[in-house]
Amino acid sequence: MKKLVMFLVVLALIVVPFAGCGPQAQQPPAETEKPANTAQPAETAAQEPDTEEPVSKEDVKIGVILIHDENSGYDAAHINGIREAAKATGIDEATQIIWKYNIPEDETCYDTAIDLVEQGCKYIFSDSYGHQSYMQQAAEENPDVTFVAMTGDTAMLSGLPNFKNAFNFTFESRYVSGVVAGMKLAELIEQGKVTDKNKDEKGNIKIGYVGAYPYAEVVSGYTGFYLGIKSIVENVVMDVQYTNSWYDPTMEAEAAKALVSSGCIIIGQHADSTGAPSACEAMLESGTTVYCVGYNIDMLKVAPKAALTSAQNDWSVYYTFALNCIINGEEIPTDWAKGYSEGAVKISALGESCAPGTAEKVAEVEEALKNGTLHVFDTSKFTVNGEKVTSAMAIDTDGDFVPDSEEAIKDGIFYESTIRSAPYFGLRIDGIRELNAG
Repeated sequence: MKKLVMFLVVLALIVVPFAGCGPQAQQPPAETEKPANTAQPAETAAQEPDTEEPVSKEDVKIGVILIHDENSGYDAAHINGIREAAKATGIDEATQIIWKYNIPEDETCYDTAIDLVEQGCKYIFSDSYGHQSYMQQAAEENPDVTFVAMTGDTAMLSGLPNFKNAFNFTFESRYVSGVVAGMKLAELIEQGKVTDKNKDEKGNIKIGYVGAYPYAEVVSGYTGFYLGIKSIVENVVMDVQYTNSWYDPTMEAEAAKALVSSGCIIIGQHADSTGAPSACEAMLESGTTVYCVGYNIDMLKVAPKAALTSAQNDWSVYYTFALNCIINGEEIPTDWAKGYSEGAVKISALGESCAPGTAEKVAEVEEALKNGTLHVFDTSKFTVNGEKVTSAMAIDTDGDFVPDSEEAIKDGIFYESTIRSAPYFGLRIDGIRELNAG
């Protein structure tokens, strides 16, 4: 999810991310005609993984490249996931894991990757999209080392057997967190706390979203959040304010304040700090009716009254899988993506301000996602420019930043993160307005 700051240097292979392997909550769409030399979907490759020599647990040595540190919710989720995976697989963190914190999305990442190779790491993970091009460069030069660029999108087309991508079905937890927000909004309507200020000229209730960048990862997430709210309250519109940073507490707070000032009564976020929830808490305490939904970390410590829940990733699911692959002598799949069915995504604890019946509704929706009776991107639930969407491509094969291959829609469902692991839902659906995407 994750990061796209340095996308201009990614060899222009693709624009948006995509994939899944093994059993999924969703089934991937049927393959369409592919251009020459295009790799098969990851799920197919994952069913028959290449076999390598098993590695003794004591001989496993991995390196971890992080864009920030524990102070970033996103990075904290990866750190915790790796630590849990290490415990689950018997890997000693103190002697077998080398951590590299606060590594920017520039040549520093390449230098860091090479340093980890020189320290004996045979498996190197990075957590930010902007690390990807440098990880790929290091993979090209070190074929005996496996490099995993989390949230990336170029592994499938790179042709490198030692270069991998992984993500989660974050759009599922976004949808569930939207259901939580929708339940609260319905309560506010019933209580008469939604005023004319909170409505547009057509009478639709305004909600807001603090986003990092106008990239598919963010678009996929905020669309899932919006559709979750609409499943409870139909007449809503959403404004998205970008910060153009993954982690900037001040900008995130200011974006939230601006959205609330314009009348938004619920604030969601795809940014890595507590800035937006903290701002919402202060505004609520001062008498403004506003509630928020966070990302990655439980926001109740900073916003005990305003925070409803947070959409979260449980990265331990992937890292445990990857470490077991290493130990068992199985190749890590080129792409990997899982969701609720595998426990890879979730929401945090419900806040005290959540509406009655929220827990029961959440349980119902989560079960529907797990058993496949609910699809977040059911095309009957949204339009683009007033029209139903019947076709959408997922992969950019010629580097023009326009997806031109692999049909993502089948039988009225847009199948996200099944063609490749990272999100490729880039549709701008009706009802959502990007305030500063240009």
